[in-house]
This record gives sequence, structure tokens and C-alpha cells, in this order.
Amino acid sequence: MATVTAPETSSGLLTRTPSLADLQAQLQVPADRILIRPTPGTATVADVIAIHDRENRLCELVDGVLVEKAMGFKESRLALVLGYILESYLENRDLGMVLGVDGMYRLNPTLVRIPDISFISWDQLPGREYPDEKVPSLHPDLAVEVLSASSTPAEMQQKLLDYFAAGARLVWYLDPVDRSARVHTSTDSMTLLDETGVLEGGEVLPGFRLVIRDWFDRALRKA
Repeated sequence: MATVTAPETSSGLLTRTPSLADLQAQLQVPADRILIRPTPGTATVADVIAIHDRENRLCELVDGVLVEKAMGFKESRLALVLGYILESYLENRDLGMVLGVDGMYRLNPTLVRIPDISFISWDQLPGREYPDEKVPSLHPDLAVEVLSASSTPAEMQQKLLDYFAAGARLVWYLDPVDRSARVHTSTDSMTLLDETGVLEGGEVLPGFRLVIRDWFDRALRKA
């Protein structure tokens, strides 16, 4: 099998010349989500922007590798409704802004993550000026990921580490299959909630409360 040459990176993901099979094993995502153009190990933030503008594809950047964002029809609907609920909460609490799935964050020079829904506080935006960059060097205070069929446990664990290393204060992983949520307040503190549980905003979104069942029923209601 052909090999790809890649520079050393801060995370150690591509510290040698791996085969494509090695690369997939290290990234822990399905092969059809790993882009081979540009050559793995050479991609930049500019490539993230270019493929979005050219093909309307959302790709995260992981140490010079473009990894397509996992998203589906149901996941998109669930994320949109949650974004609406969060935005409604903020109407009476001017704490920051909610971003949708196109909201990209440059967490470090070689890492771009794209939560399905995120909240960023005004504290990160002096003067409340919106950044002009398409992929600003900011981080989500709350990052929300709606799990899809191709979301692997190893991938989601790495994302969790990335979010908190960058400064996130709260991460929600929402599972449409069993209608549950994993609430992370740090990399080693997790609470599992079933559909009767309540998502709370804690110090990030004080007073925010959402019964998981209500969110699912609203998002997936039938005519």
C-alpha cells in the first residue's frame, strides 16, 4: 500500500510515515470520512475553508488531515431544535451567542473542530465584535455533539480532550438511538442521563433546564 509523508505534529498523531490503514487506525474514524486530498499531513485551515466553500462539505482538521464531519438527517434536526431552544433561553439572558453546525473553531494551529451546536460567551469577544475569520481562534464554552452511526467512541473521546484542552467548560454528547445524554464538566467527570433526565446549563448557562424527552419529542414529532 502507498504511504504518505507527514510532518511531526504536537499530538503525535503523524509522528512517522504511516500507511493509510495506520492513519485510519490512529484517527479511529471510518475510512470514507478521511480525505486524501490534500495529502494527509499537509492540510491547513485554508483547506477546511476551501472545501466548505467549493463543495459545501464540513471537514475538521486533525494534525494536517481533513476528516469529514459526521452528520445525518435526524441528527441535523435534533441539533437545530436544540439550537432554537438555547437561543430562546438567551433572549432574556444576554450571555453570548449560539452557533450552528457551520460554526468552526480553530482550537490550536493544527486543530479545527466543528460542534453540532455550540455556545460562546461574550467574555471571549471583547467589545462584542464578531470575528471576521471564517475559522476564528476561539473555543466553545458549551460544545454539543449529536452522535451519528459513524461516531466512534475513540473519536468522541479525542474530541472531548480537545474541547476541554482549548477551554470549554461544558460538553454534551447526545445519543439519538437510546435518547440519552452524557454531560461532561471535565475530561474525567461525566453524568449519564436517560430521556427522563434534565440537561442543565450549570455555570455556563445559569438556570437553563431541558428535559431530554421534551427535546426529542419536539424535534421528532409526527404530523
